[in-house]
Amino acid sequence: MKNVILNNGTEIPEIGFGTWQTTEGVQKTVKIALDAGYTHIDTADIYGNEAEIGEAIEGSGIARKDLYLTTKIWNSNRSTQGVKRSVEQSLKKLKTDYLDLLLIHWPANEKQFENWKEINAETWKAMEELYRSGVVKTIGVSNFMLPQIKALLETAEVIPAVNQIEFHPGYVQQTVVDYCKEKGIAIEAWSPIGSGRLLKDEDLKDIADKYDVSPAILCIQFCLQSGVIALPKSENPTNIYNNLHFERFKISESDMKSLKTLEETGFSGLNPETVDF
Repeated sequence: MKNVILNNGTEIPEIGFGTWQTTEGVQKTVKIALDAGYTHIDTADIYGNEAEIGEAIEGSGIARKDLYLTTKIWNSNRSTQGVKRSVEQSLKKLKTDYLDLLLIHWPANEKQFENWKEINAETWKAMEELYRSGVVKTIGVSNFMLPQIKALLETAEVIPAVNQIEFHPGYVQQTVVDYCKEKGIAIEAWSPIGSGRLLKDEDLKDIADKYDVSPAILCIQFCLQSGVIALPKSENPTNIYNNLHFERFKISESDMKSLKTLEETGFSGLNPETVDF
């Protein structure tokens, strides 16, 4: 598995293990992922599974330096004190003294707050302090669209290393991707398989058959070939293994175009600029 070099010189594995909507049995599932060879685990405060992930890591026998851990600041902690409190709790639950990557989970948006720019800027400043202290090795954002990322860059002293967004065939958010890449901000794909919805898409299945791979593997390769870090999630041991250990292949330009313009069957319906949570 390859690593991606981020804008601060740190490296992140190109495929990580997603844990969104995984609470029951997460300790067992993460253990399976670690045994399968995943070294990049993505979680968040709001997922409610950090403690179980910490237990799985502790029981794995894998050295902390050989793992890459990401967690996120939830919306209720968008403040200087909130960020510090959230990170302290996450470190305790994950049984570690540092985080590899910390993200703002969702930006404050104009629909909810008149001072959304100031809220995001304050949150980011607190994260910059943690970054400088070494408690957090890399900082980034999640679900930031163009208005939010541009506003943040007006005051940021540290450029976000990552923007984790929904990205999969049929929903690529190309404008955001292009802008971030121009600024040296890596893109991570949450829900790279459309939360499983894409597995039933007949057009996607037809393209997968051409390459003799599963629809899930096609989606992951689509991300990698687009220069995007993929965070597939599964609770099936065979799929967990296969999502990491597949022979890399090249999707043709015409098929990449077809996948980009696929019907939005995998879209979650969550728009960061209009969500009310």
